[in-house]
Amino acid sequence: MFEGSGRLAARGTQRPVALITGASSGIGTAVAEQLATEGSWRLLLNGRDEERLGDVAVRTRGTALPADVTDPQARARLAREALAHGGRVDALVAGAGIGWAGPFTAQPVESIDRLLAVNLSAVVHLVRLLLPGMVARRMGRIVLIGSMAGSVGVRDEAVYSATKGGLIAFADSLRYELSSTGVRVSVVMPGAVDTPFFGRRGAPYHRTRPRPVPPSLVAAAVRRSLVHGRPDAYVPGWLGLPARLHGVAPGVFRSLAQRFG
Repeated sequence: MFEGSGRLAARGTQRPVALITGASSGIGTAVAEQLATEGSWRLLLNGRDEERLGDVAVRTRGTALPADVTDPQARARLAREALAHGGRVDALVAGAGIGWAGPFTAQPVESIDRLLAVNLSAVVHLVRLLLPGMVARRMGRIVLIGSMAGSVGVRDEAVYSATKGGLIAFADSLRYELSSTGVRVSVVMPGAVDTPFFGRRGAPYHRTRPRPVPPSLVAAAVRRSLVHGRPDAYVPGWLGLPARLHGVAPGVFRSLAQRFG
């Protein structure tokens, strides 16, 4: 359980409630499975594929709440149903996300809009719906699934990088606002992850490094963020080194990235 669970127990309440979006596949499924093994959480699972989501809910003993988080009415209904089933939402893991790879000049307009809607806008709006309850209880966790691409930018993934960079800035800004509230905001930033993500984006992963990691490693980082409330986590951890180089010496980083990819 996250820090503060003792306070929950003292109030005589049940296990903390976690809402996981994108739970029907990939990282979201791995997070649900990770938390289910602990038995410390009540899981509310969101995704668009009702059949796959139902299977994950059975395996993890969670509650399936299918909805398209990009639809304002469906998103509001999801928040209401989450609160109705759980009584509250103590933690939000925003795992829903999509990608697109290729030259920006070739990216279809509808793809641009879809990436912005799924990866950024839907997350911001869902946090807006659930955050007031956390602030009122003076306790909560928000874990956003970012990307290394949001920290440094990646060739042929301009819009995807922009959406993930937006999440990082969003999280930073929220941390200042929430510093005295007991609510913590974390961003987990993986590199390549071995999930169906690359197949669905329409382009396979072709880089020799970093090698794709299993989604269970990302799920473990999410779990640590929930427990400790640390602001940032790179998966694998060594990716923090190029991110720091980009921050300290962006010109040097860009020269190296241009040369080595």
